[in-house]
Formats: sequence, C-alpha cells, structure tokens
Amino acid sequence: MLRWRARFPPWRRWKLSFTTAASFGKFPIYNADDQAATGVPADVAAWCDAIRKADGVIIVSPEYNWSIPAGLKNAIDWASREKEVCFKDKPVALQSASAGQVGGARMQYHLRMALTAIDAQMFGKPEVFVNFASKKVDEKTGELTDDGLKDVIKQQLAAFAKFVKRVKV
Repeated sequence: MLRWRARFPPWRRWKLSFTTAASFGKFPIYNADDQAATGVPADVAAWCDAIRKADGVIIVSPEYNWSIPAGLKNAIDWASREKEVCFKDKPVALQSASAGQVGGARMQYHLRMALTAIDAQMFGKPEVFVNFASKKVDEKTGELTDDGLKDVIKQQLAAFAKFVKRVKV
C-alpha cells in the first residue's frame, strides 16, 4: 500500500509524492476478544496514523483466490476497530494485478465493499487492472514493461489528484 500526498499550490501544477506505508504483515489476526483484552497493537495504530496523515491512499494489491489477500483484509479489519477509523472520508484508489485475464477485478470489487463499509471515499475511473502480470512486469527489476499500462496509470494518478482535491474541499 502506498501513502499518497498531493500539494495543490494555486500557481503550479499538482505535485505528487509517494510514501510506502509500513508493512501490515506482522499484524496479529484480528480477534475482538484479544482487542478487548490488550487494545490495538502499536504497529496497527502506527499504520492507521500514517493513513490519517495522507491526503489519499493508493492500494496496489494482487488478487488471491478471486479476492482480497488475507493480510490486507486483516489490516482493514484492525483499522475498522479503532475509535476513529483511519479510512473514514479518506480518498482511496485501487490498482491490482493477477496472472489471469481479469487483472484483479474480483479483488477490487471485494476491496471496494470492505472499504465502503468503513466510509472510505472510493475513486472510480480510470481503473487499473494488470492482467497477465508476468508479461508486463520485468521479473528482475519489478519495473513495468507495458507502455499502455504505464499510460493508464498516469491517467489514473492525474484523475485521482483531482478527486483528492475535490474530496478534501
């Protein structure tokens, strides 16, 4: 997941800067009884604070078994239990990848439902679905090799910047 910050000086074009959010890979599996006994873990609170500080969030994720990867869903479950839900009113854009034909569309559908349930402001179009990902990403460098995909991502980022500005007003 990327934390995203935009600056909107009236005399210049928008400047985007990206910050990679801390990993949620070591979050314990969400359990309401554990939360009641010990509270929200410090790394979960820090992850949520980073989201709160961002102007917008871009979630880039693969699709696993036609849905959201378990770690990401677990992080969202933890985030939903904080007193002030960090995704509430936060502009969020999605990008996904899969080895198959639909490029993570099913994951995005499920993720949109989960984030809408916690009041995230979901960005619509253009959408980014990377199908047949192994053919569009250099295995050694992790860089995109598909120029058409690069163009769609640029279009999404420009539109998302406008969306963030509109939502933040």
